Amino acid sequence: MQPIHIVLLILAYFGVLILISYITGKSADNDTFFKANNSSPWYLVAFGMIGASLSGVTFISVPGWIEGQQMSYMQMVLGYIVGYAVIGLILLPLYYKLNLTSIYTYLKNRFGINSYKTGASFFLLSRTIGAAFRLFLVANVLQLILFDAYQIPFWVTVTITILLIWLYTFKGGIKTIVWTDTLQTLFMLIAVGVCIVMIKDAMQIDSLFSYISENKLSKMFFFEDVKAGNYFWKQFFSGAFIAIVMTGLDQDMMQKNLTCRTLKDAQKNMFWFTLVLVIVNFFFLALGVLLTDYAAINDIAAHKDKLFPTIAMSGELGLATSLFFLLGLIAAAYSSADSALTSLTTSFSIDILEIDKKEDENEKIKIRKIIHIIFSFVLIITILIFKYVIADESVISKIFQFAGYTYGPLLGLYAFGLFTKFKVKDKLVPIVCILSPILTFLISISPIIYTYIYKIENLDCLKITWKCLKIYSEENYYKFGFEILIINGILTFLGLLLVKKNKNQLHHNS
Repeated sequence: MQPIHIVLLILAYFGVLILISYITGKSADNDTFFKANNSSPWYLVAFGMIGASLSGVTFISVPGWIEGQQMSYMQMVLGYIVGYAVIGLILLPLYYKLNLTSIYTYLKNRFGINSYKTGASFFLLSRTIGAAFRLFLVANVLQLILFDAYQIPFWVTVTITILLIWLYTFKGGIKTIVWTDTLQTLFMLIAVGVCIVMIKDAMQIDSLFSYISENKLSKMFFFEDVKAGNYFWKQFFSGAFIAIVMTGLDQDMMQKNLTCRTLKDAQKNMFWFTLVLVIVNFFFLALGVLLTDYAAINDIAAHKDKLFPTIAMSGELGLATSLFFLLGLIAAAYSSADSALTSLTTSFSIDILEIDKKEDENEKIKIRKIIHIIFSFVLIITILIFKYVIADESVISKIFQFAGYTYGPLLGLYAFGLFTKFKVKDKLVPIVCILSPILTFLISISPIIYTYIYKIENLDCLKITWKCLKIYSEENYYKFGFEILIINGILTFLGLLLVKKNKNQLHHNS
């Protein structure tokens, strides 16, 4: 594809999104922006959430994991089913019963203002870093295949990207996103389908399912090595907790569910969303098998995140493959970025500034619009820091992983609130939630420090720690994976037990 064709494609794509924004944003107020007036059809929410859950990282990365991890990712996807069941049966009834706009308001009712602000702050930090990282990856791809040809600087690419997102979300907010996410999910699924069909035809495969099932890369379950990152039970339980925390305790994802008319509709949405997400992830992995074999047959030296873009944009599979890959990539990136910007605006407006307590509706709308603009700039600045200050993709990837640590305290807070009746010393909750991720990180590197410290002499503690971090992924130690989230949540839970109020304090407070 020529650069001009890509420009026209992007302009047409955003033209459609802005048209949807215009239609859905008529007579929009804060209730429209935050909750879509509780009028969203459940099936649209369910379908649109597929794109938001997958994101540009999944679109590019999951097919590239096959070469090194085979289809082990499905172990985590199966764990998602358990997590989404917990969301549908426990969390959604709670949120609808309390009629929440921001799900973190629950923490205020259960523990107090400090716990409430702490939970919201951890979400704001996590979602800002996560959304910026996803957009950074996609902006890099767009810079490489398009904007470099016109000698447009990266900071301009990023600014234009965020401006376009702001343009179609600033008025209708979540009501617009429910509809744009539906369109974007459709584009993404079509992209995967087209790429599978084109590679299947190019490799002259008669039966896709037979080819995948008989392929050496299609191994899905790993029970052999408990130390390995792809050990079944580690990934299965991690998948369950990731779904609970990164969907059920995430304002971004739950805000869409809370736009459904009733709890029953929201639960139907969660059921069908779960079913479709499992199937879609399987096809992403099947695509990864095809891409890996195609690259090997045709001597294409592309691996991991570069595998899918290199093959799709090479032109060898036809114009349609390149066209739909770009559409899918853009859709995957923006379906998570637009809802992230909206949820950040919602959480900061409701949880931090508490604008719902103000009586003047015009003042509320004015504040919300200002916050929406501020977070647009925050995303731009964060992405540019990734590019120009850190300038190391492996380090940036670690930062994105570290953002996952901030979901652990949310897991601990909600588990403590739902499964105990204890009250806590609210002022001490922020300390517990800050210490828990720090202790979790130290636990994650402890096997290396413990073993490696005996291998070196005449090195101080800082040098030993640095050496250990450098060989973290190189030596045969126990590899902590996504179970870090569970450890983090347990530590937070235990910390809250330590700061719970005793009977005398409860009697004094009453």
